This record gives sequence, C-alpha cells and structure tokens, in this order.
Amino acid sequence: MKLVSQFNDFLQDTVNLNQTRFNQLESSIGAVQRFLSGSSWEPKIIRYASHGSWAHKTIIKPVEDASFDADLLVYVDPVDEWEPKQYINSLYEVFRTSAAYSDKVRKSSHCITIEYAGERKIDIAPCIKERTYSDFYEVCNRNSNEFEESRPGDYTDWLINKNSESSLNNLRKVTRLLKYLRDIKTTFTCPSFLLTTMLGERIQNGDKSSPKFSDVPSALKEVVGRLDDWLQSNYFLPEIHNPVLWGEVQSKCWDQTKYSNFRNVINRYRGWIDEAYDEQDKDESIAKWRRVFGDEFAKAEVVEKAARIKPVVVAAFESAGSWSDMVSAVIALGRRALPENFTKLPHMERPKWRNAGNAPVNVRVKANRADGEYGARQAEVQSLTPLHPGAWLEFSALNLNSLPFPKEYSVKWRITNTDAAAHEAKCMRGQFYPSDTHGVRREYLKYHGVHMVEAYVIRKSDDSVYGRSEVFYVVVN
Repeated sequence: MKLVSQFNDFLQDTVNLNQTRFNQLESSIGAVQRFLSGSSWEPKIIRYASHGSWAHKTIIKPVEDASFDADLLVYVDPVDEWEPKQYINSLYEVFRTSAAYSDKVRKSSHCITIEYAGERKIDIAPCIKERTYSDFYEVCNRNSNEFEESRPGDYTDWLINKNSESSLNNLRKVTRLLKYLRDIKTTFTCPSFLLTTMLGERIQNGDKSSPKFSDVPSALKEVVGRLDDWLQSNYFLPEIHNPVLWGEVQSKCWDQTKYSNFRNVINRYRGWIDEAYDEQDKDESIAKWRRVFGDEFAKAEVVEKAARIKPVVVAAFESAGSWSDMVSAVIALGRRALPENFTKLPHMERPKWRNAGNAPVNVRVKANRADGEYGARQAEVQSLTPLHPGAWLEFSALNLNSLPFPKEYSVKWRITNTDAAAHEAKCMRGQFYPSDTHGVRREYLKYHGVHMVEAYVIRKSDDSVYGRSEVFYVVVN
C-alpha cells in the first residue's frame, strides 16, 4: 500500500531537519557572514551562497548524536599572486585568531569548518570568480595547491529543475529518504553529492504529469526502480559526471568494491520497496515498509495497535463468555482465542534474509524453566502454558531429532511483546535478537500478556534462512 499519510508523517517527524535546528543553523550562518565581512581577510567578498544539501533542500535530521552540516560558499575576487592554499590558510587564520571561533575552527582540503559542540557544522569554502576569464569559477584545493573549476550555482539550478519535473518536491523527498536510509542502516556508503546526482539523473521529462510521481511512496518506488535498473546494467563502476561540469567525475570517490556493494544493496531495497508498495493488507504493508526504513516508520500507529489487542479479543468472544482480557481468553480457549493475523502484527520486524534455495528444514523451539539468568535448566514448559511474572525461560532451537543445529548455522530469535503492560513500560519488542549461546536464548517474564518467540536458523555461508520455527506462545498471567 502507498500509506501516503504515514510517509508524510515520517518525513515530518523523523527525516526532515526540525525547525529549531534549522533556525539555529540560519542564525549561526548569519553570525559567520557578519564576522567574516567585518574581518581583515584580504580577498574582496562579492557575495555568499548556500551550497550542498542546504541549498538543495535535502538536508536531513542527523541520526542519533551525529552532527548536521551546511556548506557556505564565499565568492571573492582573486588576489594577485595568491596560491590556492593561501585562500584556505588565511581564512582559517582569521577564524582561529578570533575569540568567538578559535576553539571551533579546523581546516581541510577545500574549506574550513566551524563546529558547534558536535551539534552542527558549517563548511566555508572560498570560490574565486573569474581569475582567468569571464564566467569562470574555481575552488581551492589546499592539499594539491591547485585551483579547480566549479559551477555550484549551475548544479543547484540543475537540481531545482529536476525537482520541479518530479512534481510536488518529490525528488527532494526521495533524496531525503534515501539519505536517511543510508545513515540509519549503514549498509552502503555514498557521498551525498554523488547520491544526489544519480537520483537527479533518474528524473525524466514528463514525470511532472505522471501518476508515478503523484505522491511520495509512488515516487520512491519509481526512482529506486530506475536507479536499480541502471545499476544492474552497469556491473563495473561507471564514470558519473557532474551534469553541469562534464570534466568533473564525481564517481572517483568510489572504488569497485564500494560500488558493487551499493549496487547489491539498492537491488535488495528495491525488492523490499516493491513488496511493501504492492501489499494490500495495511498492517502487513506497514511492517514491510518498516523493514526498509526501521522502527520509526509509523511507530505510534503500530505500537498502539499491539497495545490494544485486549479489546479486539474481548469483542470477538462476547458471545462465548466474558473475558477480562486476552490472557483470560487464551487460558480458557487456547490458540483459537487469538485474533486473526496476531502473528503478523505491524510492529514485528520482518525477516531481512532471503530464503535458502532448498526446502526449509523444520525447527522446533523447546522451552525450559531456568533458575535465573545463568542458573540451571529446570522442567520443560509447553507453548500457551500460563506462567507468572518473575520467571526465567530458556529457549532452544532444535531439529526434528531434538538436536541442536551444527555450528555452520546461527539462530536468530524474534521476541515479540503485546498488550497494555508492555506498552505502558515502553517495551513493545518485536525485533530479532542473537542467541546467548549457540541456538539458545534466555528471557525474563515481566509483562502481563500473550507474547511470542520464534527461531530463525540462518545458514552462515550465504546468510539465508535455512528454517524457522512455529510461534511459541508465552502467556504471562
């Protein structure tokens, strides 16, 4: 399903740079401009201009405690007989010798950086106007001491036109989503300027009027599909040029290894995006979109649904009797008391592994009481057996001969909590966890409700699902 409103909320609440941080950035940039304009820096300043994700409006909220940055260009007239490195070094000295910036400034190859306690950074780069002839702009490479032709304004204009052609700012939104995906999953590396170019080049004339760009999820599906088609047609790293400065090969920051990984990862995400988009069941579609973007996508909606299992069960069995909650219904009626699709709640993480080529093997989950987290194993416990809080259970993944799987396989456990007690404690789990020891995991029983444990046996040689268990239901009374 498209889930347009969920995507809009996800962008607004999770992906986009929030207004407070944006205001702080604007304020800091204004202060930097005022300071530099009033300083003794020798080059004559013509104007300032935003650059990079700030100018392109694709800047995103930093993941966890990372900082976010903005690029500021300082257009200047050339200084006679100055070498490229002098522009960077002299700019650095101006900020280093100031009381306000001395502890915040550092320099790199093409710019200086002002960093505000890890919260935000401003990269300031001199751009030399018409040093050699008219309408010619250059940036400075301090390391090689060379001037390099640059057309940042033209690139921004190119991207603005591409975004306009995508309709409803959908290119910007798709770019933000993929930058978020890159940062939150860390499964591929790709500099923002290169990712932005590859996505911009996927936009075609006529997309503005196409239903494929009528909303964010449709645009995401189409752009990622086009990107994957292009990547799959290029096994070897191609030359990706700056579209407004053909002599600049942006892909030189990559090598074949990084490119091949990007190619494979985008192909996998394309499959997941298509599955989520085509899924007609809303809960299942949400879960599949969360496989792509993580637990923050539609978070409030899925957690609320898992917490409100109780009234669903009570309503379903009003004619059969009066049940105070889901646990009471399950104790009285067993497995049939559980709602349809209970094992597919949207907050449950979907498997990220592909299935092994052969028929999956059968996996059995055996549970035993345990004497504490590290104590001795005690009596076996069956699925759906009512238990009291405060106990420990040890779960083992076994084959049909009740033997553990060989060491060439690992076992991942999906542990799922449901109902109000876990929700109120902010512990609505549904993720995959590793085994404590080979094929074994221990869990502490704490929250009233019907919870689930599943074992996935992963073949290490190709990271594929070799087999998975039926759900083991843990009923905490």
